[in-house]
Amino acid sequence: MLFDRLKRFSIVLDGPERDGPGAFNPGQAVSGRGGLGLGGAGPGGLRAGGAARVHWSESRSAGSSTAYTQSYSDRVEFLSHRDSLLAPRDNGEITVLQAGRHEFPFTFQLPESLATSFEGKHGNVRYWVKAKLHRPWSTVKKVKKEFTVIEPIDINTPALLAPQAGAKEKLARAWYCNRGQVSVTAKIDRKGYTPGEVIPIFAEIDNCTSRAVVPKAAIIQTQTFIARGSKKHKKSVVSSIVGDSIAAGKREVWHGRALKIPPVGPSILHCRIIQVEYSLKVCVDIPGTSKLLLELPLVIGTIPLHPFGSRTSSVSSQYSINLDWLSTIPEQPEAPPEYSSVVSSPEAEQSLAPPCRSELGSILESPFFAYIQEFRFRPPPLYSEVDPNPPSDSIRPRCMTC
Repeated sequence: MLFDRLKRFSIVLDGPERDGPGAFNPGQAVSGRGGLGLGGAGPGGLRAGGAARVHWSESRSAGSSTAYTQSYSDRVEFLSHRDSLLAPRDNGEITVLQAGRHEFPFTFQLPESLATSFEGKHGNVRYWVKAKLHRPWSTVKKVKKEFTVIEPIDINTPALLAPQAGAKEKLARAWYCNRGQVSVTAKIDRKGYTPGEVIPIFAEIDNCTSRAVVPKAAIIQTQTFIARGSKKHKKSVVSSIVGDSIAAGKREVWHGRALKIPPVGPSILHCRIIQVEYSLKVCVDIPGTSKLLLELPLVIGTIPLHPFGSRTSSVSSQYSINLDWLSTIPEQPEAPPEYSSVVSSPEAEQSLAPPCRSELGSILESPFFAYIQEFRFRPPPLYSEVDPNPPSDSIRPRCMTC
């Protein structure tokens, strides 16, 4: 294989953004091109990969004088794709490129199920494209390009739109003395949020102790790394607020206290060895004893809340009613007919009979009360002083004393 000098070897990914490929979703196609600036070269290969890795170490003690370190590690592969950028010919001849710039396009499909890219203290989730150029009598030239994958999480689902609420209480003690009780009740309007949104917190804190307490609220991120049946947790505060001090025997109410979500990564819930979870913690600092903690689960998603809300649209779609016939109703109701206009002829009585089966088809297609509007009640009998059914003379009057 002939080779002069390698001037440039790079990988460029295509994407919607000008400055870079941005982020890809699972199931999307990733395309790009490998660039060569050279005098001559031979076969080259392309490999796309993605995996989650975890690793940490823990010190163990086995007595007073012996100690050792236990390591934990695991790996889950999400993506493995191989392709050839510059393959030799079918007859086995060496491919020789002229000096200059050469580009080799490539494309591959991402799997439908991928974890979001992540960088943590004890593990990561990474995706990359790597190209190799094999040269005779020289080392293999490699170039690597990483890209980001974001698993979509739609918060417009019933589970993530459900309100979250909870209540807790704690008995404050100091030196075996009962100083009273502190209770907290908190509620948020839903479970799913996206970065940049504001969480309105509705809370009520009752301080029945003899000392002042301070309420706080914070968004906590919990990273969980799993390997060989063991777990390693790392918690961090991503956003917090501090309320006003509550005097002894007083009550504090939060009417939608705002807590903004900073730019954080979405939740990772479906990876076997790495999980990223969020929660809203409302705590009360009680002097002389431990804190009172109330935790509400959160899910940080990627698809924001729809303008009109998912639940409203789903209910309206399930119980939609055709209201076009409302336009035919007059704005001013008609006056009731005069008594004299009520028809009492035998023809009218006949019209009061129910319609035949053949006529029901057109009636049922129209609004159900269209036929009732044409209904006329039978008029009452005319009033008369003469009894139309006089008693018969053959009937003996009954004696009231017998």
